[in-house]
Amino acid sequence: MFYDRFLELCTRKGVAPTRAAIEAGISKSLVSKWKANEAKEPSPEIIRKLADYFGVSNYEIIEDFPNNEKTPTLTKKDERDIARQLESIMQEMTNGGDLMFDGNPMSEEAIESIMAAMKLGLEAAKMKNKERFTPKKYREE
Repeated sequence: MFYDRFLELCTRKGVAPTRAAIEAGISKSLVSKWKANEAKEPSPEIIRKLADYFGVSNYEIIEDFPNNEKTPTLTKKDERDIARQLESIMQEMTNGGDLMFDGNPMSEEAIESIMAAMKLGLEAAKMKNKERFTPKKYREE
């Protein structure tokens, strides 16, 4: 349940869930829906806002067991590599004219949503690759 993860991050930061929601720029009603298990996982935009607020990576917002030492985490170098990859991909899309919708340029909001989704995907792929290619380090005992 996503609310449990959100609550854990609030506890780590020492803030109440309501205060965290307000300061992160998300609605208190959304947090209530997470608590009642009425809402699905948050959108990429909400994940980005929470990651910025809590000072963690996007992947850490959605991972199930952040305190499990056997779960790989993204290093600062990984985050820089992902940022470079994302910049390269967006540059290629811009230069190739791929950021169009029905022949018109996409809005800044649409481009930001695409970037947030791609960043989540790149982070998830990096984490899976760490698990796959360094299995002894993360193997259950």
